[in-house]
Amino acid sequence: MERQHILDFDDMLEELGELGKFQIYTYILVCLPVIFAAANSLSYVFTAGVPNYRCFIPECEDPQDTSYDTPWMKWAIPIDDNSDQLIGVKADTYCDRFAFNRSVTNATCSPEMFTRTIEKCTEWIFDNDERTIVNDWNITCVENQWKLSLTGTSHFAGIVVGSCVFGVLADWYGRKSVFVICILLMSISGAAQVISPEYITFIVLIFVNSLGTAGVYPLAFIIGVEMVGEAVVSPIAWYTKDWVYLQLIVSTPAILFVGYYWVIPESVRWLLANKKNQKAKKIVFKVAKVNKVILSHNVVDSFKEEAPLTAKGELETKEPDKILPIIKQMLSSRKLVIRFLIMYFIWAVNAFIYYGLSINSTSLGGNKYVNFALVSLIEIPGYTVAWICIQKLGRRISLVGSLLVCGVTCTLTIFVVNTSSGGWAVITLFLLGKLGVTSSFGVVYVYTAELLPTVIRSGGVGTASTVARLGALLAPFVPLLGLHYSALPMLLFGGIAILAGLLALNLPETFGIKLPETAEEAEQI
Repeated sequence: MERQHILDFDDMLEELGELGKFQIYTYILVCLPVIFAAANSLSYVFTAGVPNYRCFIPECEDPQDTSYDTPWMKWAIPIDDNSDQLIGVKADTYCDRFAFNRSVTNATCSPEMFTRTIEKCTEWIFDNDERTIVNDWNITCVENQWKLSLTGTSHFAGIVVGSCVFGVLADWYGRKSVFVICILLMSISGAAQVISPEYITFIVLIFVNSLGTAGVYPLAFIIGVEMVGEAVVSPIAWYTKDWVYLQLIVSTPAILFVGYYWVIPESVRWLLANKKNQKAKKIVFKVAKVNKVILSHNVVDSFKEEAPLTAKGELETKEPDKILPIIKQMLSSRKLVIRFLIMYFIWAVNAFIYYGLSINSTSLGGNKYVNFALVSLIEIPGYTVAWICIQKLGRRISLVGSLLVCGVTCTLTIFVVNTSSGGWAVITLFLLGKLGVTSSFGVVYVYTAELLPTVIRSGGVGTASTVARLGALLAPFVPLLGLHYSALPMLLFGGIAILAGLLALNLPETFGIKLPETAEEAEQI
């Protein structure tokens, strides 16, 4: 008799209208903070970017009255055009100068005043056209490049921690409350970065900012909105060319969304799962009123105090004892262990290349702001290609093809960088590489879910996503490889993408196959 009172929430949604006026309104509201979350996620690419700078030459200039470009630079400072380097940290000529020839006594800044001996300098002149944390805290020279890379790693570390922490808190205290807290955390910490007195405080705030960002995404993640947020960073950075203004613009306005606490509703599913039936009732009746729907007697009666109201599927999800046996069965199968090690490797490779290309797009030749915007917007056709391919070609060939396209195009960039058409050719190949890895990401989400048994499907995809973020932690340090061999960063991206693509050939096809319910069914695929 008790089971007769269980409310099928999906059936209720059919009565309310799954995409009615109320849902569309709420959906749009929840999308808006995601734009700022996406902007905060990659603003550090410009915030911690390396502006043009050179050694200060006291024999030739007054620190109070000088500029970055001077006619005497060619004989006072060794010039290395890094023509064979596509991405990564440039040669350390930023911090080199020719030694002063003390035998020359004339006061004019002439070639005779300098020897060919190279020495390090301790003061720098920055190009006034751009301001980043490099200007403010003198994070100069190769030995300090790790500090700029650590900015990105700190961000991804915060994403990993935030995803775990706020996912649990959302289950305990409700989706809406945690969503609003994360927005507040993201906005305040993002704006506070501009008043950081030194580097360590800045890094801590980057971590805190990404904690909030991580809490916004799982509760309101929409791929298209995220891409808009990423791309919008570029024109803002181009217009301001000052990391302080950039950070304030992408962070401060988000504090207005704190008002969502009184505007957007709590998740009805969460309320039902936590036996808050009367609160769920108020929201459902409000949705019905806005959508101009008359609820059936069955739905109205379901909200009576004495009815043990719950959501469909709640009984199944409350049985964790079903999960552990399936995990043990999967771990005892050599076939399944190898299969999911390959899948998790692909997830890590995807994130490593995906963020690696995004971060390094600003070091390509040409306009770095345009390059970054293009690399962000290429994700739109990337996800579109993924969706079409998995429907027409199947999951395995789509994943293999996407990874191989990424790997081949990334590798080819090193062969065209010094050609006469190197500029547009490099950018085209770079964009195709980003399109390939984006498509791979789109495919692997669906593919992983279809390979896992039902009981652990959600948790398995979540674990894979965590593994991917661990791969992203390493991406900001890839530019440092260019110090040892200029082509190494792109060779690394290309090589591991090809390796992942070849490994994916060992995965079974799941297109059109019934989703596995047990470990035995998963093994038979």
